[in-house]
Amino acid sequence: MGYANEYRQKLRTPDDAVRLIKNGDWVDYGMNSNIPELLDAALSKRAGELVDVKVRGGVMPKPLRIVEADPERKSFIYNSWHFSTPERKYHDQRLCNYMPMTYRSQATFYRKYLDVDVACIAVTPMDKHGYFNLSLTNSSTKAILDKAKTVILEVNEHLPWACGGYAEVIHISEVDVVVEGTHEPLAELGPVEPTEADEKIAMMICEHVRDGSVIQLGIGAMPNLVGQMIAESDLKDLGMHTEMLCDSYLDMYKAGKLTNRRKSIDRGKGVWSFGLGSRELYDWVHHNPGLASFPVEYTNSPDVMAQHDRLVAINGCIEVDLYGQICSESSGTRHISGTGGQLDFLTGALMAKEGKGFICMPSTYTNRRTGETTSRVVPTLPEGGIVTDPRSQAMYIVTEWGMVNLAGRSTWERAEMIISIAHPDFRDGLIRQAGRMNIWRRSNRIK
Repeated sequence: MGYANEYRQKLRTPDDAVRLIKNGDWVDYGMNSNIPELLDAALSKRAGELVDVKVRGGVMPKPLRIVEADPERKSFIYNSWHFSTPERKYHDQRLCNYMPMTYRSQATFYRKYLDVDVACIAVTPMDKHGYFNLSLTNSSTKAILDKAKTVILEVNEHLPWACGGYAEVIHISEVDVVVEGTHEPLAELGPVEPTEADEKIAMMICEHVRDGSVIQLGIGAMPNLVGQMIAESDLKDLGMHTEMLCDSYLDMYKAGKLTNRRKSIDRGKGVWSFGLGSRELYDWVHHNPGLASFPVEYTNSPDVMAQHDRLVAINGCIEVDLYGQICSESSGTRHISGTGGQLDFLTGALMAKEGKGFICMPSTYTNRRTGETTSRVVPTLPEGGIVTDPRSQAMYIVTEWGMVNLAGRSTWERAEMIISIAHPDFRDGLIRQAGRMNIWRRSNRIK
């Protein structure tokens, strides 16, 4: 039987496909662009009929129909590996729960510990060899599909075909059901306007990037700004090894800065695991042999990163305490995002020859509702604050007031260094707190 015939035999409507989901099942939607919007809509129609169906996903670019259709969570319990804006809102409404992980471990969790009764994943159209491409989310998608008892693929005509290192495709022979339909255009991540603080931070970081550096950029205005500054610089022969492919890499490529020629491994290839950005970025991905999508267990492996000389990892955070504990995912008990790969890349940058890991933040935060300004440098993380990066892994911390390197430093050295990059209006109070905490050495102020 040819692949086209096998495809036709497995083709079902979305409504028929979701009939395979039963009470109590664990269902996986994948992450990011793998969200199966037709299957999600079809499954939402079974709200009130099904009971206790647990759904996993993450970085969902659009609201989920199953969540909207079941506000009492009797039929569907949605859980996220990493919050996007819709998921953060759902969490505030008690409609979503977070699943803690370091990103490199996600596939291992599936293989060793998690059940997947039904995987519902969006993919590209099938090629003549019988393969579907996982497109913008290699991540741990193949591990999910391999673990699933039932595999349902939703063909999305808008998804680009991503060339891969490995695990970027699934064959029709591994699939139980295929659904088709008309989709909305892919969600795009628009530019975020940088602040004056972002610009000062980005300028300091750019001074540490050298010819041949391998760049990892996290999500947010400041890392993107670093990429734009690099694109306008005199730097050359830069490499890319990242979990997230964003528009800044395209900016660097168009400016002739991103060549990947001097990478120690995967030479000539820009390595990434999931992509989120503009339509132009997605077009750049499509059948581009200069880009290679890998599973996150590869991109986020510190052992792999350590093989790169001059790895520069740039990520943001919410707040830092005087011990050097870094919180990047919650504000007290309010969950904001997730650990993601930040700790992975901080570890890999520490291991890499001439590697540097930067954690960045503006020194203050102003509440839009009350107008109150507070320090992002705090004596200790607040109750419920999550330690994303332990103090033992902290390296470069950057605010608009300066940059410090905490690696190997004592508690009193850390306190002095961290307070030196806090906003001046809050330094005296932080010094008093450091004294009470027995981690202050100087008299009463920073020289």
